[in-house]
Amino acid sequence: ILKTLNSWFWWENIWMPINCTWEHFVDREGLVFPKPHQLYATIPYAFVLLIIRFFSERYVAIPLAKALGIKNVRRVKPQPNPVLESYFRECSKHPSQSEIQGLAKKCNCTVRLVEKWFRRRRNLEIPTVLRKFQEAFWRFSFYLTSSIAGFIFLYDKPWFYDIWQTWVGYPFQTLLPSQYWYYMAEIGFYWSLLFTLGIDNKRKASDSLEGCTCLDLPLFFSSSQDFLAHVIHHLAAIGLMSGSWCGNYVRLGTLVMFVHDTADFWLEAAKMFNYAHWEKTCNMLFIIFSVAFFITRIILFPFWILRATLYQPTYYSTTPVIAYFLFNGQLLILQGLHLYWGYLIFKILRRFIFLK
Repeated sequence: ILKTLNSWFWWENIWMPINCTWEHFVDREGLVFPKPHQLYATIPYAFVLLIIRFFSERYVAIPLAKALGIKNVRRVKPQPNPVLESYFRECSKHPSQSEIQGLAKKCNCTVRLVEKWFRRRRNLEIPTVLRKFQEAFWRFSFYLTSSIAGFIFLYDKPWFYDIWQTWVGYPFQTLLPSQYWYYMAEIGFYWSLLFTLGIDNKRKASDSLEGCTCLDLPLFFSSSQDFLAHVIHHLAAIGLMSGSWCGNYVRLGTLVMFVHDTADFWLEAAKMFNYAHWEKTCNMLFIIFSVAFFITRIILFPFWILRATLYQPTYYSTTPVIAYFLFNGQLLILQGLHLYWGYLIFKILRRFIFLK
């Protein structure tokens, strides 16, 4: 069954133009092509990024947080109580007054002690501001680095200025070393985020109200996302990048990654200063992020990237392959998310400007 599914998945008509087979993509003199098996390397690269993340959060983020005035608050742990712990995990973290009275009788203690136990136990579930700062610092560091690296990799390439060049010579476009490392780093980064979902901050609406400025950054950008949403998002990102790698849409793929990363690090920087209660700096960074977001994802992405993926391929092939519809479908869904996020950003800016 697996062999049959594998043959169906790698059917040439899905990935490449007519009259092309996988045998045409064997490396030869002057031409190097991306190979699907190279994507296995993104897993060990993800663990390398996790090691870098550990040292950067510990030896860079913590001293920086202290310099910005963020203190490491140690929360008091509740006394061990198997009955209350079981109820907390399996039934409710916010028991009603009648349930608290029943638990007090069961544990042979006062109602006040049970309320105090649940309050302390809930506090342990809420990540500290320092921990939030560390995670924002790591994402800021990666997005900033990838943006700078992406510009260095792309600024001297003709398709960075003339989008038509992304299709010249397709599908026989050679793979550059910079493109290989750009893809490996990006996919490895999302694998690393997927691996750490269980230990990263659980961002919920009840936790997002802590430390909000007038912009309410954590509220708008974290409250609606839970564990499952993060899993779906990271897998979708990995799937889209991996698929573009297998179909040799590498030139367009690098442009898509660059367009997205150039706005994200401004948001993470705003979150960092939000946690430090530097409100004016946070506001300024968020405004810069908003401008970058609207330029890159509301203007450049649909009128530059989507134009190249939807319209221009018709000039090079009269019979679009299945991958054409799969990738463009995902990119159109992504653009729909951009419009939704842009609406949320606009709401924040409108309140910030008109309501002070």
